[in-house]
Amino acid sequence: MDRHGRVVALLDATGIFFEPARTAFPGASEAAWERAGQLDPGASGPDGAWRLDFRCFAIARPGGRWVLVDAGIGPARSPAAAWAPVPGRLPDALAAAGIAPADVEAVVLTHLHEDHAGWSSGAGGEPLFPAARYVVQRAEVAGLDRADPVWDWTVAPLRASGQLHEVAGTHRLAPGITLLPTPGHTPGHQSVLVDRGDGARDVVVTGDVLVHAVQLAEPAAAYSHERDRDTARASREDLLARARRRGALLATAHLTRAFVEPG
Repeated sequence: MDRHGRVVALLDATGIFFEPARTAFPGASEAAWERAGQLDPGASGPDGAWRLDFRCFAIARPGGRWVLVDAGIGPARSPAAAWAPVPGRLPDALAAAGIAPADVEAVVLTHLHEDHAGWSSGAGGEPLFPAARYVVQRAEVAGLDRADPVWDWTVAPLRASGQLHEVAGTHRLAPGITLLPTPGHTPGHQSVLVDRGDGARDVVVTGDVLVHAVQLAEPAAAYSHERDRDTARASREDLLARARRRGALLATAHLTRAFVEPG
């Protein structure tokens, strides 16, 4: 039986971002870029391209149950198809880890961008995780444009099936699993603190508070696709400080290393 609190990295895809890294992080210093190359050398693609992973995380719960954090890029017809390397391989990654979709009791969506909510629906449009509640911050749903394709792909069908659970602020999802508001990248972005207990290191699943190692080297470095850069910077600095105080590892969605030190 899986140890309660074990965190498993699930790689959905790897690809090249649609703009160069230095365009995506225009204010980062040369020292930060040099440090980022040491922290995550796999992110450096040809001619300044940004190579990134698309990763979800599964957290073991008692009785063979699991909490999934984020739902990747999704099948071939998902909204992420406009720019991400669909189809993702999350169903295969789950199977390789011994996790059945029916064993997932909750899916925490850090935010409602298409590369984090893609497998909320399967290839046929059905909920991929039939027994799961999908947990998202109320501010995130409120801030999503109804014309955004994620609304019809994720929000509307999950509301119709009764599986969408909106929370507000810090939320204790289960013993040892706490949702932390980390807005800025999007209005209702959240990260996940896993308090593993028994002397094991805590884990902070960052979501897109931290999307490239240059933001680990220089937390003030803004990302061009953050909704509110000042708020995102504050969230990033606060989350990194919290992780350092707790001696926690960071579980990252887009670095080419799943688990990194907070610095």
